[in-house]
Amino acid sequence: MMNVLDIRGLTKKFDDFVAVDNISLTIREGEIFGFLGANGAGKSTTINMVSSLLRPTSGEIRILDKDIMKQSRFAKLNLGIVPQDLAIYEDMTAYENVSFFAGLYGLRGSQLKERTLEALEFVGLSDKAKSFPKNFSGGMKRRLNIACAIAHKPKLIIMDEPTVGIDPQSRNYILTSVRKLNESGCTIIYTSHYMEEVEEICSRIAIVDHGKIIAEGTKEQLKSTITDVKNIRIELKSAIGAEGEKLKSIPGVRTVHQEENIIHVHSDAAVDNLNRILKQLMEDDKEIRSVEEQEPNLETVFLTLTGRNLRD
Repeated sequence: MMNVLDIRGLTKKFDDFVAVDNISLTIREGEIFGFLGANGAGKSTTINMVSSLLRPTSGEIRILDKDIMKQSRFAKLNLGIVPQDLAIYEDMTAYENVSFFAGLYGLRGSQLKERTLEALEFVGLSDKAKSFPKNFSGGMKRRLNIACAIAHKPKLIIMDEPTVGIDPQSRNYILTSVRKLNESGCTIIYTSHYMEEVEEICSRIAIVDHGKIIAEGTKEQLKSTITDVKNIRIELKSAIGAEGEKLKSIPGVRTVHQEENIIHVHSDAAVDNLNRILKQLMEDDKEIRSVEEQEPNLETVFLTLTGRNLRD
């Protein structure tokens, strides 16, 4: 199986700050590769170097065995980028947007028209070809963003937070589109702050923190590294405030993550501390609706390895 992306000893420094620290990574043909990191971990800097938006301080990046610095045109023709920030023109129609970006890759004439229409059909916007994005919903703009990135049929597509800020129906549509792109032969690098998306669609995953890759493998392999951790999910009747910080002082508790009225407590599996956790919540007059001890998931892996939540 061909390597679509090879990264060797990649480093990026901004004066004395090392944003990416000697990263090496291989992504094989046909993978949906999850690339995870909290804000400031080095994920976006790495993606910007692969996209040729930033020049590395040192190291090598190869797409389809071609050095992107020496054969930049070849690399760009085989790379599609779906950026986190929408890259569309709201005063141009959907058709004109896709046609414009496809034209940057050298498509012309009947081929340009054919590929533009194919891309719009793929993302379900054929009926909106003559409409302006300023009138689109957030989900439709995200889909148009994808169409602009795939019309030239790249071998490697980087999708950076493609579902951020959209409704569940649009999110499901985009996830289905990612699978279809992959089935059609595209290799995909996928970043998201929604861990359940990564767990659902990615074949392999890398976690980057403080500029280094600290873990890499399938989701099963990553989960197997934290058998000493248990995840306790507690649902309360009302949202919890600062009281959640008190749980961190209980022996065995490693991290506490709060989402409105849901608390996720990650604790040493060998420490029997559930009663103390519940007692602390009741002392703070919190009404408990349910308690569940869950199998380790990617969120647990990430919190255990980095000590912070993916959205932090």
